[in-house]
Amino acid sequence: MRKANGMQLKDVPMAGGGITRTAYAFACQAHLSVGPLLTRANLSVQQIKNPRVRIPVKDQIKFLNLLADKLQDEFLGIRLAQTLDLRELGLLYYVMASSDTLGDGLRRAARYSTIQNEGVQIRYHAGKFVTVTFNYIGVARQPDRHQIEFFITILLRVCQKLSGLSSAPLQVKLMHHRSRLPSEFKRLFGEHVAFACDADEVVYPSSIASAPSNNADPYLNALLVRYCEEAAAERRRNSTTWQLKVENAIVPLLPHGHARISKIAAELGVSRRTLARRLAAEGLTFRKVLDSLRFDLARRYLREKELPISEITWLLGYCETSALNHAFKRWTGGAPKRGS
Repeated sequence: MRKANGMQLKDVPMAGGGITRTAYAFACQAHLSVGPLLTRANLSVQQIKNPRVRIPVKDQIKFLNLLADKLQDEFLGIRLAQTLDLRELGLLYYVMASSDTLGDGLRRAARYSTIQNEGVQIRYHAGKFVTVTFNYIGVARQPDRHQIEFFITILLRVCQKLSGLSSAPLQVKLMHHRSRLPSEFKRLFGEHVAFACDADEVVYPSSIASAPSNNADPYLNALLVRYCEEAAAERRRNSTTWQLKVENAIVPLLPHGHARISKIAAELGVSRRTLARRLAAEGLTFRKVLDSLRFDLARRYLREKELPISEITWLLGYCETSALNHAFKRWTGGAPKRGS
């Protein structure tokens, strides 16, 4: 079996590719030459043209990043999600829409989300607040902004449409860093949007769980749930490399200075020795994974002109700017530079 980035091809998380196809259509409307971007993202026009073909999640993320850079649109994911007809989401939308209440719909979205995208699992919790959390599985979280912001925007739109409620969520939390969210998005996202958080999460008041769905249809819902259960049973749970597990556990802990192997091992439910052994089986050490991840994040943060070096230092888990300078000299032979 052919391998990709150390994983067997059968273990690479796949997605239906709807976001990629939406982005491709958007690029064509903008009269861009999309072919070279697809090639750089390991994709082809044939994959885009055939809606039955599933696409590796990591390639979808890469294509969105490349297209956003080409368009110079740092909010591409949000913009794409605002223009999409929600019915194009297909099965997942209709099983939510036909549920009795919004809470039932969100619960089903959480249960069946990986049918559509194996790299992102939704979790739903109703208590004092209703929380919807997005967890990355088998895919590195740190390179992504546009896919996750697409998901969040779609979630907010679906909640408004199905409940008929115009109120924004109590809070939206995202793991990646941003300096701002433009005012044009505030009506949907609300006033309380936080970045560099320890989770990708949307928080609503508990009352939203019992809000009746405008499109409730118990007969259609029963049929769709049965179909989803069959599809979920056939869809195997993807394994993932320990490198990706460690990277995804490190990212939210970096700014707090807690990205130590003992802490990460506890987060992943294994002993420190077991974690070291499993990384070694992939030819890695914890230090090597941490160092490589910091370098990737540093280059991304340095492209943000509004982000001061002192804050980049904090986001990467360094106590002093001198430590960042020392690390960058080791990585590149020189000092940190904007646009690196």
